[in-house]
Amino acid sequence: MKCLMVRQPWASQIADGSKTVEIRSWHYTHRGDLLIGASKNMAGQRMRDGTLYPSGMAIAHVKLVDCVPFNAKLHGKAAGCDRDTAQDCEDSGDWAWILAEARAIEPFAVKGQVKPFEVDYGGDAGRGRGRPPVAPTESPRRGDRLSPSSVVAPTNLVNVTYAQTGDSIALDRMGMREMQAKAFLARDAQYLLLKAPPASGKSRALMFLALDKLFNQGVQKVIVAVPERSIGASFASARLSAHGFFADWEVNDAYNLCTPGGESSKVKAFGKFLDDTAATILICTHATLRFAFDAVEESRFNRVLLAIDEFHHVSADADNRLGEVLRSVMSHTTAHIIAMTGSYFRGDSVPVLQAEDEARFSKVTYNYYEQLNGYTHLKTLGIGYHFYQGRYLSAIAQILDTDKKTILHIPNVNAGESTKQKHDEVNYILDAIGEVEKQDSATGVLFVRRKTDGKVIKVADLVNDNPKDRDKIVAYLRTLNSPDDMDLIIALGMAKEGFDWPFCEHALTVGYRGSLTEIIQIIGRATRDSPNKTHAQFTNLIAQPDAADGEVKLSVNNMLKAITASLLMEQVLAPNFKFKTKHPDDTQTPEVGTIHIRGFKEPTSMRVKAIVESDLNDLKASILQDSTLLKVLPGEFIDPEVINKVLIPRVIRTKYPDLNDEQVEEVRQHVVADSAIKNGEIKEVGDKKFVRMAGKFVNIEDLHIDLIDRVNPFQKAFEVLSKSVTASLLKVIQETIDAGRIQMTDEEAVILYRDKIGPFMQQHGREPHINASDPLEKRMAEALVYLRNKRRQQQAQQAAQANPA
Repeated sequence: MKCLMVRQPWASQIADGSKTVEIRSWHYTHRGDLLIGASKNMAGQRMRDGTLYPSGMAIAHVKLVDCVPFNAKLHGKAAGCDRDTAQDCEDSGDWAWILAEARAIEPFAVKGQVKPFEVDYGGDAGRGRGRPPVAPTESPRRGDRLSPSSVVAPTNLVNVTYAQTGDSIALDRMGMREMQAKAFLARDAQYLLLKAPPASGKSRALMFLALDKLFNQGVQKVIVAVPERSIGASFASARLSAHGFFADWEVNDAYNLCTPGGESSKVKAFGKFLDDTAATILICTHATLRFAFDAVEESRFNRVLLAIDEFHHVSADADNRLGEVLRSVMSHTTAHIIAMTGSYFRGDSVPVLQAEDEARFSKVTYNYYEQLNGYTHLKTLGIGYHFYQGRYLSAIAQILDTDKKTILHIPNVNAGESTKQKHDEVNYILDAIGEVEKQDSATGVLFVRRKTDGKVIKVADLVNDNPKDRDKIVAYLRTLNSPDDMDLIIALGMAKEGFDWPFCEHALTVGYRGSLTEIIQIIGRATRDSPNKTHAQFTNLIAQPDAADGEVKLSVNNMLKAITASLLMEQVLAPNFKFKTKHPDDTQTPEVGTIHIRGFKEPTSMRVKAIVESDLNDLKASILQDSTLLKVLPGEFIDPEVINKVLIPRVIRTKYPDLNDEQVEEVRQHVVADSAIKNGEIKEVGDKKFVRMAGKFVNIEDLHIDLIDRVNPFQKAFEVLSKSVTASLLKVIQETIDAGRIQMTDEEAVILYRDKIGPFMQQHGREPHINASDPLEKRMAEALVYLRNKRRQQQAQQAAQANPA
C-alpha cells in the first residue's frame, strides 16, 4: 500500500480526522487507500498544541478521494492553514489532496521518502494487532477545542420566531393552562386522544379529566400507564384545589408501581388495587399493564379509566401487545380511555390504531406553534444540521458549544455512525473538552475543567449503563432547579420522552434518526420555557456522502431523510391556516388565519374534514418519507405538477384506500396548499400580505390552486443541498438516486458506452445529460450512471474482501 509522510503535528490531525486536506506541490493520480506516516517537525517550525502519535511511524489509514487545484477559500480550513498568510501551513503547494475515512492504526516503523512509497501493510487484522479510536489528552488543534470562539453555527433549515404572548402558560380560574382547558371541554368523551407538544401539561390535563370522570361520570378507578418508571413521577399527587379546581389528585404510595422491583409483585399489587374499594388511582408502566391484563379477568376493566401516556408506543401491529390490550378493552368492556402523546405522528411505519378503532376517539390537538408562541421567554427556535466526513467524533468540536446547556445524543451502537465502542466515544468527548477533575461519588456528576479558559463544567454521563451509577445520576437530574446545576448531558437511549430539563438550550443529535416521533421528542427537550434562554436549537450531525465510499447510497438516503425530517418539523412548528374557496363575489376581509384560494376544493364529507383537521401532519410524514418521492428530492428539473398531481395522490390513496377520487383531490389540494404556505415566506406591505412561491412574491388575495400546484414542495430541500455540498458531490447524490430507478442490463450499458457515448462526447464536448429531451441521449446518460454505480459497488466489494471484518 502507498504511504505518504506528513510532518507532525499535521499527521496526527489527519489521523484523528480533523485535517481532511493535504497540500502538495505535485498532482497525484492514485485514488483509494493510503497510509499516513508521521515524520518529525522541521527545526524551527512553529508547533501547535502537541502531538498524539509517535514520529517515524505509519499511524493512520485514509482514503485519497481526489486531487484538485488548491483553493484557499474551499480548502484552507480543512487543510489546517491560512494560505493567505502562510501561517500553520505545512507546505506551500498548488494541489489539494482530499482525504476521507481517516482512522488510527497500530503504529509501525517506516523509512520516510518525499513522495508516496510502497510499504508492506495488510491492515490491523493482518498484522495481528489493532488500535481502538484514540482519545487525545490534548486537543490536536486550537480550532478543535470546545469553546464558543471555535464552534460553528449549524445550517438551519427552519427558523421560527414566536410572539412571547404568555398565553399557553397562563392559568384560568380552575388552574388550567390553555391546552388543559381545551382538553377539559372534551371531558365527556369515552375515548379521547390528546395530542400536545412536550411541556404543554398533558399529565396535569389528565388529572383534571380523570377527577371529573371519577366524581361526575361513574368511573370508579383510574389506571395511568407510562412507558418507563421515571415518567411516573409526572403523575405524583398534586393539590389542584389550591388553584381553583374542585378536587385534588391523590396517589396512594402503595399503588405507585413505578418503583424498583419485579413484575410479579407489581401484578399482585395491580390485582389488589382492583379489589380495594377505597383505592381510586394507580400508576404503572406499560409493561406492568400488559402483564396484569393477562392475569386478571377482562371484566375488571369495566368502569375503569385507562390512561396511556406516550401513546405512540402503541401499534396496530399484531405483535404489539399493548395495542392488543387496547383493542380488547375497547371491544369487551365499558372502560374509558384517554391516550396522550407529544408526537404528531401516529406511527413511523405501522399505524397506532386500526382505522375503525381510531374513528371511535374524540381528538384534541394543541399544536406546537400554539404552545411555543404562548411562552414568555423563548423567542426563536432553529432546526438544522451539520455535515461531517470521516468519524463524527472529529466534528464534535466544530458544533458542540459547552457554554450552552446541551443534551448530546450519540448514535446507537448498531448505527453506521457509531464506532461500536460507546464508552470510548464518551471518553473522547470528555477529553476533547478538557480534563476530568473528579466525579461526585454521591451524584455521579463529572466535573470537567475546560482547556480553553479553565472553567469547570458539570457533565452527566447517561451512556454508562451500570445500574448503580445510572440511578445516582438520574436521581440527581430530577433535582435540578438552576441552570448552574448541569451543563452537558451525554446520552444514548435516555433523555428523550418524558425527560425534563427546562434549562436545555441545544439538542445535538448524531446520525439520522429513522423515527419522526423520536426526533420531535428530542426537539422537545430544548423547547421548554426558561428564563436562561431566548433561543432553542436542534442540530442533527449527519455524515456527508463520500463519492469514493461504496456505501454512498446509504449515506445519500440518510442525508435526504434527515433533511426531509427537518422540513416536516417546520410544518409542525409553523402556525396553522384554514383554507376556503375564494369566489368571484367575495368582498369580506378573511378571518385571521384563514386564506381564500381560487379553484380550491373544500371538504365535502366528514371523513375528509377529519383528515384535514387531525391527520395532516401524519399525511405529510407519509409523503415526505415515500421512497418514490425521496428519489425526486435532488431533481432540480422534476416538474412540480408531477409531484403534486401524480405522486402525492398516489400516497393519499395508499394511506386512505376508502376515499373516492373526489375526496382524494380534496385532501390533495389541502395538503399541497398547507405545505406551500408554510414553506413560503410571508411579508406584509401596507395592508396587503404576500407569500413567496416559485421564486416570486404573490398577493395572498390572488392565490389560485393552479399556481400552488406549480410549487415544488421539495424545492427548499434541494436549495439546502445545493448550497451545502460541492457540485461534484451533488452530482454523485443525483447519480446515486438515478441509479436506483434505472432499468438496464450490463450488456446494454457496455454497448452504449463502447459504440455511442464516446462519439457523442467527441462531437459535443460533454457527457450526455440525463434530463435531455432526446431519448437516445437520455439513455446514454443513464448508461453512464449505471456503469459508475456498478464500479462503486465493485470497489466496495473489493475493499470488503481485502479488509474482512
